[in-house]
Amino acid sequence: MSATDPLTAQDRIRAVAAVEPEPEPPSDLHDPSLYTNRELSWLDFNDRVLQLVEDRDTPLMERVKFAAIWTSNLDEFFMIRVAGVHDQVAAGLQDRGADGLTPSEVIDAVAERVAGQYARLARCLEHDLRPDLAGHDIHILRFAEVPAAQCEELTQRFRRLVFPVLTPLAVGLGRPFPYISNLSLSLAVLVRDPQSKVTTFARVKVPKELLGRLHPVEGGDGHAFVLLEDLIAAHLGDLFPGMEILEHGAFRVTRDADFEISDEADDLLRAVEAQLRRRRFGETVRVEVAADMDPVLRAELTRALSVEERQVYAVDGLVDGGDLWQVVKLPGFNELRDPPWTAVTQPRLQAGSDGQCDILAEMRRGDVLVHHPYDSFATSVERFVEQAVADPDVLALKMTVYRTSDDTPLIPALIRATERGKQAVALVELKARFDEQANIGWARSLEQAGVHVVYGHPALKTHAKAILVVRREGDGVRHYVHVGTGNYHPTNARLYTDLGLFTCDGELAADVGDMFNFLTGFARPGRHRKVLMAPETLRDGIIEEIERTAQAVRDGREGRIRMKLNALVDRRCIRALYRASQAGVEIALNVRGICCLRTGVPGLSETITVTSVLGRFLEHTRILSFEREGEQPRVLCGSADLMPRNLDARVELMFPVEDDALRDDVLDTLDRSLADDVGAWRLEPDGAWAKVATGDEPRSVQRELMRKHAARAQADKELAPST
Repeated sequence: MSATDPLTAQDRIRAVAAVEPEPEPPSDLHDPSLYTNRELSWLDFNDRVLQLVEDRDTPLMERVKFAAIWTSNLDEFFMIRVAGVHDQVAAGLQDRGADGLTPSEVIDAVAERVAGQYARLARCLEHDLRPDLAGHDIHILRFAEVPAAQCEELTQRFRRLVFPVLTPLAVGLGRPFPYISNLSLSLAVLVRDPQSKVTTFARVKVPKELLGRLHPVEGGDGHAFVLLEDLIAAHLGDLFPGMEILEHGAFRVTRDADFEISDEADDLLRAVEAQLRRRRFGETVRVEVAADMDPVLRAELTRALSVEERQVYAVDGLVDGGDLWQVVKLPGFNELRDPPWTAVTQPRLQAGSDGQCDILAEMRRGDVLVHHPYDSFATSVERFVEQAVADPDVLALKMTVYRTSDDTPLIPALIRATERGKQAVALVELKARFDEQANIGWARSLEQAGVHVVYGHPALKTHAKAILVVRREGDGVRHYVHVGTGNYHPTNARLYTDLGLFTCDGELAADVGDMFNFLTGFARPGRHRKVLMAPETLRDGIIEEIERTAQAVRDGREGRIRMKLNALVDRRCIRALYRASQAGVEIALNVRGICCLRTGVPGLSETITVTSVLGRFLEHTRILSFEREGEQPRVLCGSADLMPRNLDARVELMFPVEDDALRDDVLDTLDRSLADDVGAWRLEPDGAWAKVATGDEPRSVQRELMRKHAARAQADKELAPST
């Protein structure tokens, strides 16, 4: 709340109420009209990604990147979320959800929205991106567009490199329809024997995983590529010699890739491995087909895959835009990208005269806050772990592993800790979706090295982000802790915005230690001193803070709630926010993705605003701020979004930021996020998202934070010689 603003949100509400009758509030907070469907809200989020593809003010290569992201986002949505809705339909469940829709109605609504988004992406690719790329000598060609001079070379390459890999599979008597693996690109072909006049359906898998989707056209100007499926289609005669090729068309199958592990699984690792093998055989939930596919061929494909028409999506142009990453990764073309950003070292973690930073000593001086990707992950989190491993007084090192990268130095550091006689514990979450196989590999490597590996509880995912270091000091020990909002993933730390807190606070460290003991041992979680932890206390703790703020306003004090989240879905939390709004609390929400709350409902949510920010970095930070007149702001950060899965089915950790300077720094990030008018959308009362109009002095939270951290690092560097 600004001290210079004489008219608060509560004052404005009271002023309006004095001249206008107060609207009748909804009598039932369970009314379906007060909630947006989760799946449709997610599609709204992906629509905002698509708008970045369409935005000509965005650098060209970034637009191509967002096109690939839109595609991969949609793939996961169908594999997990839409698959789950189809499971409900298959089970005969037609009860209406909290938003009033039946599962079947959700599928129809998804199909309608996705079809419109496919059409927009196709238009943008064909009329904007391809011509603009061609203007920079990057050409994505159909085979028919390849100059004749290069066609012969492509034909020779097809016969030399592609043809030996292909396996045409015909369907007929004794030849059942072949299994189509998840997300594989294929050609459907209708072939006729000119002598017997028998027509046969055949499938040819496009081996893009082996050969790449975009094949270079040699001898042309700049970078020219032809689609692999077009190269194959142009030479189908080589695959079916002596036959007539009547029709062909590209298609892609998406399968149910979700799975559940029984909470009675005795061997979690083997159970996850077994489910991973089953994932590729999941039920078909979506079939993408080329829009120009012959109706007879499409009907044959739909029948053979046993899918409903509403599961078939006609794609005009490029089927599977995810392969546009091949263009994004072309070397050079820096003028077509966002300006480069190199993370800086947090000033308190700058190296001393010996070229090293004693992070543990800095933590003893006071808490340290880092904000990635603006602050370096390597000189903060990685350095913390490396120092702990090298320190002879460190007795134990414990870490949660949800997602990490192949090149992470953190896992090898745990192995070195064990080799040096320290107790090293890795709590590896095997059920981290789509990272299960990688985590199984890491778990086996750690176990073989002697690290204590724990997989958590079969019924819960461990999503908390925490590192605990136990160090011998004097005649006792001191605990050093890192807790954060993001995974210990070096690559993502350059792409995702996340906060991390380094602290020696005894009570917070004891809470983190209890969490590790709860997950590795056999006990019920105890009473937490400072943190909120799911599934025990997190939801109730947040609702209590919301209700305390509402009561403060009812008592005549000023109160404000601000939240920065990835998703807001949980109905109990939404109802608490509605009640706070009815009490007059000013509520500002910055929600990147799904938001099931309705704004601007008379008598219910008139004081609630919701914005969403998208940009070059993925907004991943979770911040909850509860401000009540006469009290210090209560600021929480952590791993959880306000979703039932986070609050009920995961181990999550939200931690307070109590140091005055660090709390102000977190609130500054909130201020900038809510003021953004460059990459922001606003949720309207009708449930639509409207792009926020850019003001005379444009505000971009990401640009401002890059400038802030760069300037702070530079100022520290200039002061260094005199200190």
